Amino acid sequence: MQIDDYIKAGKIASEVRELARKKDWIGKTLYEICETVESEIKNRGGKCAFPVNASLNEIAAHYTAEPNDPKVLSSSDLIKIDLGVQINGYIADTAVSVSYDPESAILVDTAEEALKAAMSMVKEGTKSSDIGRTIQKTIMQYNLKPIANLSGHSLEQYTIHAGKSIPNMWSIGSFSLSTKEAYACEPFVTTSKGLGFVRDGKTKNIFGLVSRKKTKNEKANKLVDYIWDNFNTLPFALRWLTKDNEEKEARTLLEELIKNKIVRAYPVLNEANGQRVAQAEHTFIPTENGAVITTL
Repeated sequence: MQIDDYIKAGKIASEVRELARKKDWIGKTLYEICETVESEIKNRGGKCAFPVNASLNEIAAHYTAEPNDPKVLSSSDLIKIDLGVQINGYIADTAVSVSYDPESAILVDTAEEALKAAMSMVKEGTKSSDIGRTIQKTIMQYNLKPIANLSGHSLEQYTIHAGKSIPNMWSIGSFSLSTKEAYACEPFVTTSKGLGFVRDGKTKNIFGLVSRKKTKNEKANKLVDYIWDNFNTLPFALRWLTKDNEEKEARTLLEELIKNKIVRAYPVLNEANGQRVAQAEHTFIPTENGAVITTL
């Protein structure tokens, strides 16, 4: 495990997250928000580990801007800005919720408090179910709900979701944290009126390469090579393809690659009762006495 690369990625991610937290985004399009945050990552010498997620209100995760996305952030919106930085494939994953509406402040503050409570207890050997219990208890004391079917995750080189889940509520299955792995912890909080879980939405604008098998379409094969060379197996956005490919053609080729199961599409995740969701997230590496929080 390349600790130095994890630390370097985390430092960049932390700086960019704090910039995103403090900036006034009102009146900006989601395209401008995603492009600005991604530019800040690159300006600091990092690469994006996945497209910046700019998920509004009841969308909990997995929305990134379409090319020239016209949707504008208003003062009544709650936006989750989830960003990832990779150095040589080693990832820092972090998120902040930004709201200019006082009514949503309790959701934002509770997500941060739940994350802080979780970070204070993690170390080598901590059980994942105990982290979930702590997150759930912190959230429910405010008469709010954790999102049961969203969780944190282990990280590996060029792999964001590496197989192990850190739940946001107590769960039966469990594993113990290892000093040889990095993890992301990300509490998601919704209101008491929420169902407390997410459903797949119709929109799919984040993609990932799952195979490099050839098709009969040479242009599609070239696009696969382009994706592999630029993003490896990490998630990407259509926006990223239009830098070197014409948008309409890239969209058509992408649809063909999805049909052939060469690329997978990630649907947006909506709170099942249409309630607002807030998120907070850190990446950490356990130690004997606590954790190195790379994105602090």
